[in-house]
Amino acid sequence: MLVGGVADLSQLTLDSASAVPLYRQLADSVTRLIAQGVIQSGEKLPATRELASQLGLNRTTIAAAYSSLEDAGLIRGHVGRGSFVAENVSRLRAAAAKHAVATIPAPSRPLPGIDISFANSRPSSDAFPLEQFRRIAKEVIEGPEAAEILQLGPTHGYAPLRRLLLNDALEADVARAGDDLIMTNGCQQALDLLARVFASGDSTVAIEDPVYHGLIRVFARSRAELLPIPIDEGGLDVNALEEALEGHHPRLLMVTPSFQNPTGATLSFERRKRIVSLAQRHGTVLVENDIYTELRYRGQPLPTLKSLDESGNTILLRSFSKVLFPGLRVGWAIAPRAIVTQLADAKQTSDLHSDQLSQAVLLRFTESGESHRHLENTKLEGQKRLAAVFAACRQFLPQGATFTSPEGGMNLWIELPAPLTADLLLTRTQERGVDFLPGRYFSVRGAHARGFRISFGGLPPDQISRGIQILGDCARRELASSVGSAAYESAAVLV
Repeated sequence: MLVGGVADLSQLTLDSASAVPLYRQLADSVTRLIAQGVIQSGEKLPATRELASQLGLNRTTIAAAYSSLEDAGLIRGHVGRGSFVAENVSRLRAAAAKHAVATIPAPSRPLPGIDISFANSRPSSDAFPLEQFRRIAKEVIEGPEAAEILQLGPTHGYAPLRRLLLNDALEADVARAGDDLIMTNGCQQALDLLARVFASGDSTVAIEDPVYHGLIRVFARSRAELLPIPIDEGGLDVNALEEALEGHHPRLLMVTPSFQNPTGATLSFERRKRIVSLAQRHGTVLVENDIYTELRYRGQPLPTLKSLDESGNTILLRSFSKVLFPGLRVGWAIAPRAIVTQLADAKQTSDLHSDQLSQAVLLRFTESGESHRHLENTKLEGQKRLAAVFAACRQFLPQGATFTSPEGGMNLWIELPAPLTADLLLTRTQERGVDFLPGRYFSVRGAHARGFRISFGGLPPDQISRGIQILGDCARRELASSVGSAAYESAAVLV
């Protein structure tokens, strides 16, 4: 649609209260209009100054949005003429639809009036051993190596911590003789580095569905083709994976084998062996996201995928964020030395190296035994939280709702009965002070309309119970209004 030869952007949607930057929202909105055919190939976008005036935004915000759209190949800038939607409408709309995956809105910051939030997968700050942390941090800062720690360091990470972690992995038969280790700014940066090294516009990445929303955003941004593999009650559906590998030959396969985010599912030993075998047979690099494995509250530990892989085809990601202090952003990747070298090259371009002070403090925290003591306390508290969420789901969710039965971690997945959707339920629960993330955040294709994640790790048992009670009450009310009065009793456990 043209207005005076310029594309009509009257349908743009922006939310000043959202945590998503305005330039990103603007680029996302234009992308959707292109994908829907509202904006056609060859149409001219308003000048940055003009659109800034119309929207009440800073001109640099408009320029940043246009730059993002140009990077995505959706518009072309011509000096002296302006910015135009790229030619070839059929290919353009396909690119826009693909690019829209990368623009899945990030979960917003907590809303005012939210008393109980199930939206964030993180540990409870009330359980942080702050006294011990302050003491150990002081020891590091006042120690003889403080000046060296505060200096520029190696891209691979703080050498003493790297040695400790790699030696532990070797002793546990998780790492092999040809492996190396690189420290990252949490698991999130490790995902970003993998996307930079392995994913491009002509590559395919197989991922779980549903899956952690941060993983979707990282790999979609690389413009790789994302291939969703369904999750069932036992984790990744291996039969579906085999079909996908044979039909699409993805370059990477991303798997969270223990307490998967968002479902909490754990792969059996048999599934683990088969996944490793399938990845090796098809020449697909296997990436194991193993950040929750230490948070096991019941059942027996299972071997990592990397320990089962004798071919050296697996990259292992781990982090201190879920078991110690998320704010320190200290994670690591273990992989064959050649791959770690590639990741280090990408990291050097990105940020030179991760903060050495955090690494040094965590090294001392680990060597002193404080880390082990804190982990044991965390697991005891985790047992209580897990028991509370199970009991509350059984008692308060309506008939027809199902929920997963994790043995650890921080997350549980709920499926609502039709016709109730997670987004509708969220609007009702937020009015009563309860927040969660709907299933669409965890899907490449915006699926799982009736599913949502409950992140219970950061809440005490009484708040977990109260929050699930409110969820259940709101769900019953909505179901009653849609199908008439009926009795909704206890929920079934999805095992």
